[in-house]
Amino acid sequence: MKSKSDFLAEEIAHIDIKQHNVVPLVEAMSIMAFSARELGRAAQIYDAMLRDRDCTIILCLAGSLFSAGLKNVVVDLVRHNMVDAIVSTGAIIVDQDFFEGLGFKHYRGEIAADDDQLRRLAIDRIYDTYIDEDQLRICDSTCAELADRLELRPYSSREFVREMGRHLQENAKNRDSVVLAAFEKNVPIFVPAFSDCSAGFGLIHHQWHHPDGHVSIDSAKDFLELTKIKIESKVSGLLMIGGGVPKNFAQDTVVAADYLGFDIGMHKYAVQLTVADVRDGALSSSTLKEANSWGKVDQGAEQMVFIEATIGFPLIAGYAWHKGAWKNRSAREFSRMLDARESEPVGRRSAAPSK
Repeated sequence: MKSKSDFLAEEIAHIDIKQHNVVPLVEAMSIMAFSARELGRAAQIYDAMLRDRDCTIILCLAGSLFSAGLKNVVVDLVRHNMVDAIVSTGAIIVDQDFFEGLGFKHYRGEIAADDDQLRRLAIDRIYDTYIDEDQLRICDSTCAELADRLELRPYSSREFVREMGRHLQENAKNRDSVVLAAFEKNVPIFVPAFSDCSAGFGLIHHQWHHPDGHVSIDSAKDFLELTKIKIESKVSGLLMIGGGVPKNFAQDTVVAADYLGFDIGMHKYAVQLTVADVRDGALSSSTLKEANSWGKVDQGAEQMVFIEATIGFPLIAGYAWHKGAWKNRSAREFSRMLDARESEPVGRRSAAPSK
């Protein structure tokens, strides 16, 4: 019978977009048909976001992306000023990125594995990928310890993730971390469903042992902070990998700002990669043209690409990196703004709410 170490033997490798100039390939695909042409156009739209000096770029992440080998794609986007804010699921940011920052790994597995045997060995399976449950518990405990050290008050998820970045700055065993890179570049990371991940276990442990005073996560503050970024931005663009809560959370900032009385435009640019089926009416599959009816996404520079992220994301990100528009972009450092101006009014307020 295989041992735990036998299962956890082959590490997932993170692709390096800098090593593969995909520009000729993507440009050739852009004059083909079907998904190839859609992907080519999506890459061109992302490049246009980077060339637009007024554009704030919000990256939305959903799905098991970093465990699959896409972590360093986002690390490079953050380090090279190719993204100004991130909205993500908790699993990606905590269970996958922060987890690896602590020195742990994801491993290549098999979809036909004996899941009962994996459970008995404390190995969790993500399709064809393995993760050590015992190491995840260390990640849980680290989040609890972070909460124990913080001032006892409500935090936005951005504020808590920033403290995770501060922890990695001092203690990281793997510095190729989105949480760490975002901390160093002052790129805010929002996790709207923050308790739905390893941090959630840490926070309930913290609150269980501190019933009379504890750290909590203020989801409304999350929404307000991201809306402030939209208000401060002359133009905005969305690069959405997957769908779910991050997609809608970022899109809704347009409606939120309008409701608060700010005269701003819709997201000018929008790209989404998804494999969801549009016929079920679900959020993940709702088209960007549909979002226009809600007043969230403008028409003309939007593109849906129905493709799995491990294929599509490196091509789009690699295309944009090698085109080089990022070299002329400056860092927005929205985390500094949010920390310094938390209680101040921002942006351009209209006379009254429009609805």
